[in-house]
Amino acid sequence: MIEYITGIIMNYIIPASVLLGALILVHEFGHFIVAKRLGIRVLKFSLGFGPKIIGTKIGETEYVLSLLPLGGYVKPLGETPDEPVSEADRPFSLTGQSPAKRGAVLIAGSLFNILFAFTIFACTYMIGVPALTPRIGAVVEGAPAHRAGLQEGDEIIAVNAQPIELWDELSSMVEHSNGIPLTLTVKRGDQQFTCTVQPQLTEGRTMFGETVQSYKIGIVHAGTPDARTVKRYNPVIAVWKAAQDTVRWSVLTLKGVWVLVKSPIERRNDIGGPILIGKLAGDFAHVGLMSFVLLMAMISVNLGVLNLLPIPILDGGHLLFLAIEGVKGRPLGIRTMEIAQQIGLAVLLMVMALVFYNDITRLIPK
Repeated sequence: MIEYITGIIMNYIIPASVLLGALILVHEFGHFIVAKRLGIRVLKFSLGFGPKIIGTKIGETEYVLSLLPLGGYVKPLGETPDEPVSEADRPFSLTGQSPAKRGAVLIAGSLFNILFAFTIFACTYMIGVPALTPRIGAVVEGAPAHRAGLQEGDEIIAVNAQPIELWDELSSMVEHSNGIPLTLTVKRGDQQFTCTVQPQLTEGRTMFGETVQSYKIGIVHAGTPDARTVKRYNPVIAVWKAAQDTVRWSVLTLKGVWVLVKSPIERRNDIGGPILIGKLAGDFAHVGLMSFVLLMAMISVNLGVLNLLPIPILDGGHLLFLAIEGVKGRPLGIRTMEIAQQIGLAVLLMVMALVFYNDITRLIPK
């Protein structure tokens, strides 16, 4: 029993704590540093919620590590309109700032999460990312590749005389072929030959279960150790690919939210929370440091984008209040904001309840 508990702590709880702690720290540091730069007095910087474990005060700010690691917060002076602030301190309070400055503080947390992910993606592309070579592991019978004579173990080294090194390059060229025949240069053992294959429009499903059609030739990558490589990119290409990945994961996050809103009953089992993140963190950490860091980047984008949703109690909800203030020329009433935040909190609690329910049911053997 002790070994089992130790294994859970070492394999899942510690990786999850490192992952979530890093992302929360980055998010709250974004709020903190922008507030400080704008001359706003920050009273507390807390990593975690609930009772304080340890803390120290440096200057005007108390830095705290709290018991519950599922979040954190930065408390500026004059955080809410009803908070009493002396006239002398008002220029240093959050509510004493213009809507633009308050908006900058609010958006900074998410922006730092997204920039953090971008930095991880760029660094990993420069250091080297695991990749698959275009070696065939299986050929679908009757598919275009089968009719062209391709076999298991073949390695495609060029498409239309353009050299390729990675499976992703082959997939991209096939999917963007529009069904036009492709000339493949194939390496089989010590021999090399060319063949012509015509991609076929094939129906498949996205990660969200949506039906899509794309061009395929009917091959499966080998996935064996000798069909894997590490691909390194120069800084310019690494930064470009990092930007593409950051945008792609941001779009996927928004699309996932839209699919969940559109079909909440059908998709309710697709969402997960801290327990699922803990399992993923442990599994990815077991694969290797690079996989763990890339998971951190993906979740960082997710966290940054979700926090900008216009839901009261999230940063995006407060940005919505500021936008309304900008249009009206005056802040919303305190009572109106309280009601909106109560509604937002209720929605968030319902989602959290569903998340924890899904997490727990995943632990129960079927």
